[in-house]
Amino acid sequence: MQKFKWLLALAAPLALMISCQKEAARTDHQITLDETLQLKSGSHLSASATGNGAPSGAHYNLNIIGVPKGKTADMTSGNGHRIFVNLSGNTKIFLKEGDDFAVLDANGTDQDGAKFQLPNPDPENDGITTYSVFARALGKPGGSMGITTCAYDPSAGEDVCSLESYVTVRNKGRTGFENVSKELLYIYADLDGDGTVERYPLFDDRLQDYYWSVENDGLRLLQLRFYAVPTNVN
Repeated sequence: MQKFKWLLALAAPLALMISCQKEAARTDHQITLDETLQLKSGSHLSASATGNGAPSGAHYNLNIIGVPKGKTADMTSGNGHRIFVNLSGNTKIFLKEGDDFAVLDANGTDQDGAKFQLPNPDPENDGITTYSVFARALGKPGGSMGITTCAYDPSAGEDVCSLESYVTVRNKGRTGFENVSKELLYIYADLDGDGTVERYPLFDDRLQDYYWSVENDGLRLLQLRFYAVPTNVN
């Protein structure tokens, strides 16, 4: 009986410690759609500065890694927070709507492209996002990368890409984050040809098969962070 009581006393703090570790890991890396939707009512976390241009608080981290040779291994499961793209040339990262952020296929160097899941950023298309994307170039100085959001336009029978693109150059010294929500979460295009540019958030049903078109010129690492804070793109 004494031995049983001793084991029970030991198990309680151990269980508490494991629970805290899991919660800490989640806070550092994951936000869910339910949490981001609370932002519209202003009832979640604040966007205080961290000194590197990004907000503080919970976030999902995604590393886009430029590689000189194509990958051949299957990368459709358990691939964490990274996507491989061509070090030189174009790569497509296909986007799928889901409640959580997740890499579905980390290999962007094959003919199928990479696949990334993320929540709908602006279901009401009011120009205020439910979460924000920040980006910075890392690695050795040199190289640049451009990302443009594209989709298939069923009415025209062809792909359409946004007039707004994110382009970064890796210069010497410390790099800071930039808010790229407007460029990565929306398409700005004149679909009907009347001279008026309209805004289409990711997963707007007027377009299909959304993807990021990544044009890389030697950049080894681009870091994206997704924060549960809104951005007004109006």
